[in-house]
Amino acid sequence: MKKLVGKGGLALLLCLVIASCKEDKKEVVEVPIAKEAPPYEGNLAIDSLNLPEGFKIDVFAEGIDGARSMAMGDNGTLFVGTRNENTVYALQDLDGDFRAEKMIVLDTTLKVPNGLAFKDGALYVAEVGRLLRYPNIEQQLSTPKSPEVVYDDYPTEFHHGWKYIAFGPDGKLYVPVGAPCNICDKSKEDERFATITRMDPDGTNREIYAKGVRNSVGFTWHPETEELWFTDNGRDMLGDDIPPCELNRVTVAGQHFGYPFCHGGTVSDPEFGSQHPCSDFVAPVQALGAHVAPLGIKFYTGGMFPEKYKGLAFIAEHGSWNRSSKVGYKISTVTLQDNKAVSYDTFLDGWLNEETQEAFGRPVDILELKDGSLLISDDFGDAIYRLSYEEPKVASLD
Repeated sequence: MKKLVGKGGLALLLCLVIASCKEDKKEVVEVPIAKEAPPYEGNLAIDSLNLPEGFKIDVFAEGIDGARSMAMGDNGTLFVGTRNENTVYALQDLDGDFRAEKMIVLDTTLKVPNGLAFKDGALYVAEVGRLLRYPNIEQQLSTPKSPEVVYDDYPTEFHHGWKYIAFGPDGKLYVPVGAPCNICDKSKEDERFATITRMDPDGTNREIYAKGVRNSVGFTWHPETEELWFTDNGRDMLGDDIPPCELNRVTVAGQHFGYPFCHGGTVSDPEFGSQHPCSDFVAPVQALGAHVAPLGIKFYTGGMFPEKYKGLAFIAEHGSWNRSSKVGYKISTVTLQDNKAVSYDTFLDGWLNEETQEAFGRPVDILELKDGSLLISDDFGDAIYRLSYEEPKVASLD
């Protein structure tokens, strides 16, 4: 004979069942449904891109005019800045297939909003001379409120005035100020020229963190040492092959990296080099190709790519604009051992047709997604690409 449950026990049992159902329902909602985007059928010639075996590139979003710096929101919104287009975008991948279905234009009134950063629910946007903050932005994408002005007193010169910004592991916001020229020494007019500055998120406690930086439009922090690494664009008008662009590492605040006196650690400037020898400055960890215009940089920390790619520096080389034959237009990697570069290699190219010298894309920024794939922005092809990896299948011997 079965034992009956009393009224109190029955009530308790019902509560447990209901709670269990709620828990199950909650879990089902939160588990993402894996989807695969249909094959890309647009006009970008991604089939002409050259990749290592097992890697695949697809289009995450296109029609993003002048796509430059990227920042990821807490809720998965990809924010994209521009330079000449004066526009900030918000992109959403609503069904999890790694292709953005929704594009929102957040603002079209800004002056060169190249730099973006995200912290504590707020989007930070750097114009040439001021920094804006959009609080709680992912909850008001359709009708964003007017931004707060964090500061509006940085130099306003357009030449190298567009900025890349990012928050460091110390919680501070890092903001570069490029040299307002090809080659000059304007530090006496404003000591912030040719530097990387940093500040608290509210704009206070601003200071110069690195000096002698001609034009850095990309930096990141080493995942183990938390030291700042940055790319720097070398000066023009010294010929096709000098000076090299640079990958630099900051070990102590206040270090000087040579500009305008020395380039690439070895090339004395014909106009300013007599004032200081190259030995007075911090040499680059890696001299990059001359005129390749290195921009975005990220150390790979994800679990998708093969182990040999862990810790490599991926660099977006935007490409030359005035060299007799074009160079760059690719993604390169720098392999490190004990913070020293041991190789500098091409990882992904094909945006530039070497024979015709025609290009369909110029990579700008790199962002790592949670699944270990990489997003790459392209301000010439007006696109965001997704770089992923899948273990090559071994043919059966049967």
